[in-house]
Amino acid sequence: MARILSGIQPSGTLHIANYFAMMKPMIEYQHKNELFCFLVNYHAMTSSLDGDRLRENTIEAAIDFLALGLDPDKAYFWVQSDVPEVTELTWVLSCHTSLGLLERSHSYKDKVARGIVPNAGLFTYPVLMAADILLYKAEIIPVGRDQKQHVEITRDIAIRFNALYGNVFVIPEPRISEEVAVIPGTDGQKMSKTYGNTIDIFEDEASLKKKVMKIVTDSKTVEEPKDPETCSLFALYRLFADTERVERMRDRYLKGGIGYGEVKKELFGLIRDYFQPFRERRDRLSRDRGEVIRILKRGAEKTRALAQETLGQVKKVTGLDYDSI
Repeated sequence: MARILSGIQPSGTLHIANYFAMMKPMIEYQHKNELFCFLVNYHAMTSSLDGDRLRENTIEAAIDFLALGLDPDKAYFWVQSDVPEVTELTWVLSCHTSLGLLERSHSYKDKVARGIVPNAGLFTYPVLMAADILLYKAEIIPVGRDQKQHVEITRDIAIRFNALYGNVFVIPEPRISEEVAVIPGTDGQKMSKTYGNTIDIFEDEASLKKKVMKIVTDSKTVEEPKDPETCSLFALYRLFADTERVERMRDRYLKGGIGYGEVKKELFGLIRDYFQPFRERRDRLSRDRGEVIRILKRGAEKTRALAQETLGQVKKVTGLDYDSI
């Protein structure tokens, strides 16, 4: 049984790329693996310092996860800030991390290039992510291609630390699902809240239809053959349709005779119907936020026991446990 860990930022309403790239695989992993799944609210602070918004987004993200099938009795499910040991470990790891390693972070350079004013938290983001992973001795880290380098940085930090102090940390391996590595948004770019091109998981029907009908396509006519491999509309369609239906649509693309408007109408129905069974559970959880908070606190308590054990080992080998003399 592998120990798998992944977290998601509660930095806004969760969308279908979050679902297929991270949430759905996590929910499936819980049945045959030791799953650690958490809401990374410290990471969210690198891009937003609105306290009310962060608080609300954290609860809403927890509700989404629980509604979609995450079982807190099978998985470790908690909020990052409820386990303070992660910030202690972040400092220790920071003292074992070179500036050059962080300066090579593609994610950091990309955000700066897009005009985001960097803060120290954004720059040291990979160290906090390393602490998230190493604190729980996770073995497998499911990530998108854009986060793979952060796992590689974690590995570098852990290898350096272990070389100095012995085998304290497990060296994690990234796991990337190529099928959902990049999910396009309504404008054809990678779906991201940053780009404003998302389709939310629990989008209301009117808004869902409007967004789907606005998905950007090329200008090919109904009669012309179309390339399913380069069409972002088709990429979204295949996420929701079964294999037989996808192959029929692929054939119609290649032969011509189908318009993008028809595909969009079919996709709208598929998305609506896919998430419909989860809506009732979400509505119930939304009416009892106290229970959601209790679930998160119980998850944090269970998780902290493991975090304290690892941090105790770290303090011992680094000499921070001066009172043990």
